[in-house]
Amino acid sequence: MAEKDGEICFKKETISKLLCSFFKEDKTKLSGDATLLMAEMLKIFVQEAAVRSQKQAEAEDCDQVDIEHFEKILPQLLLDF
Repeated sequence: MAEKDGEICFKKETISKLLCSFFKEDKTKLSGDATLLMAEMLKIFVQEAAVRSQKQAEAEDCDQVDIEHFEKILPQLLLDF
């Protein structure tokens, strides 16, 4: 994951290799558009997880987001996606 000017972005090659690792047949191909779409979905997912974790930490009067805050928001986050 590379960060430029506060923007979250994932490398296309990483997304492509990750998706291809789940293909059952070697003949299955992945288009460039599918890779870009998945990268955008991951970006939104990561941003939403960060925001929800921050809100959970604030609700518990904590100054810092911890893994416990992320663990608390994770079930609902997965259901929402």
